[in-house]
Amino acid sequence: IAFRVLADHIRAVSFTIADGQLPSNTGAGYVIRRILRRAVRYYFSYLDRKEPLLHLLVPVLAKQFENVFPELQQQVDFVSKVVLEEENGFLKTLGNGITLFNSFISKGETHLKALGDTTGISIITIGGKHYDLQTNQKVINGDFAFELNDTFGFPIDLTELMAKENGWLVDEKGYHEELQKQKTRSRAASEQDVDDWITLHDGKSVFVGYDSLETKAQVLKYRKIKSKGKEQYQIVLDKTPFYAESGGQVGDVGQLTINNATLTITDTKKENDLIVHFADAIPADLSGDVLATVDAAVRKKTTIHHSSTHLLQAALQQVLGKHIAQKGSLNNSEYLRFDFSHFAKMTNEEIEQVENIVNEKIRANIPVVIKEMSKDDAMKLGAMALFGEKYGDVVRVVIMDENYSIELCGGTHVGATGELGLFKITSEGAVAAGVRRVEAVCGEQALQFVNEKISELANVKEAFKGSKDIAKSIEQLQDENSSLKKEIEKYQNEKVEIVKQQLRTKVTNRNNVNLLIEKIDGVNGDGLKKIQFDLKNEFDDLFFVAVSVINEKPMVSIIISENLVKAKNLHAGNLVKELAKAIKGGGGGQPFYATAGGTDINGIDTVLRQAEELFLVQTN
Repeated sequence: IAFRVLADHIRAVSFTIADGQLPSNTGAGYVIRRILRRAVRYYFSYLDRKEPLLHLLVPVLAKQFENVFPELQQQVDFVSKVVLEEENGFLKTLGNGITLFNSFISKGETHLKALGDTTGISIITIGGKHYDLQTNQKVINGDFAFELNDTFGFPIDLTELMAKENGWLVDEKGYHEELQKQKTRSRAASEQDVDDWITLHDGKSVFVGYDSLETKAQVLKYRKIKSKGKEQYQIVLDKTPFYAESGGQVGDVGQLTINNATLTITDTKKENDLIVHFADAIPADLSGDVLATVDAAVRKKTTIHHSSTHLLQAALQQVLGKHIAQKGSLNNSEYLRFDFSHFAKMTNEEIEQVENIVNEKIRANIPVVIKEMSKDDAMKLGAMALFGEKYGDVVRVVIMDENYSIELCGGTHVGATGELGLFKITSEGAVAAGVRRVEAVCGEQALQFVNEKISELANVKEAFKGSKDIAKSIEQLQDENSSLKKEIEKYQNEKVEIVKQQLRTKVTNRNNVNLLIEKIDGVNGDGLKKIQFDLKNEFDDLFFVAVSVINEKPMVSIIISENLVKAKNLHAGNLVKELAKAIKGGGGGQPFYATAGGTDINGIDTVLRQAEELFLVQTN
């Protein structure tokens, strides 16, 4: 049975990932994650397997189905990597979650047995938290089920399955109430106060910004909103050249001129079928003619980054493989960000290859062809669509060489790739299991980025007095730095031994305690700590207060023998807090060892005097 369970689950997970859907916390991705986690729990509990297992089955599955579902064989490394990442992530919390679950069941059974037929609510404590338990029912309450989900990643159906295996039920209603509370808290953090729309004219909002950046219009409706203490206004026009945020491209900014008053538009978004313009202030009268003007410079830079994203995705597929699928994007006037499915960090060589391909397409000055057609015709043409995205019957297709990039896209684009100028990747990294992120710049921003790097290199060369081989010079500097650190460490060790020998002669016996209160110079923080711990090991019943100046800052450090801490009820942390006041600082620590730092070197003598006074008070 166990093997059939694992086989069924890995089939469902592998085929879906190969089809473009990655595990996530929402939507279809959460279904995949739940299926996978049930399988992990199964082999963890029933096969006593504590290491990742499912990813090892992916190549076997791909081989068996290579003639039925060749897409899995083509992406076998990627799918295996994603499954492995998911397994590792859940295994980190699974053991603790199962321990907590078993503890609830065990304590619950004990309580129910002890209370017999008594009705009411008992309280059990699990992991330091208190949970209600119906005394005559085997029901896991909702807040505990939610805790398993929120802290340990247990989907509710997994908790229900485990409960069923133990003869218990789960309070699903209570679980969803806790889940709703969390959602309510999240909404409250980003809640908006929205006034009703004030309608001036009836009509629909039409976008005309593909062909024009300026148009005459009328205000259809407007309203005031308040979010996080900031008031803004939303304005809807009958027609507008402003592009509303969509498909990764940010909304346009610009101006509306109404009755000789100028409104600055800070953003544009879609709300249902409306194109909504955001402004910080509006005039008293919005009933006149409107001149809507998009900021052309910002739109152009944003458009350049959007078009270069299409070239980037196609280049990534050429260099890394056809498994590359878009998982998110951002295109604004400053840079572009592109998230994509991939299982490994890109090498410097791969990044360079991608850049070279994109820049080659830019230099080719390929015309950007935009067509509207049926979705079926677009798919026949080879257009790339986003997995899970909803498209209408008629779609907009952006073509940059039919043999290179064909995508469904509603964004704004350049007329030819030569307008992009220059493309440069600025960073690459991971954002989630099986998802990488590339950030890049294009056009003016790319030129600015390159110039900044050249300037930085020039400054480095100048710092190395015009060295012809900067890499070699840096390597030599690192070697010298390492050598000097070793010399300093050697000096510190010698200094520590000298200071330790000097301090041994200064230990006095007061109130049957070995007392040492001294200002110590010439050692760093680690050296001072070593001195104190070494002397504590040498002297019984030691009470040692050290004051020093490290990096021009005063420091107090106290160490007390453990048996002395118990016998005299002493606490180094409390004592050091009191002494730190004299150097205008603070600190704390354990009963036997504590440190404090300050800002006033002039208070050191006071610390030494007060330390002796405190010692006498505490040990008499």
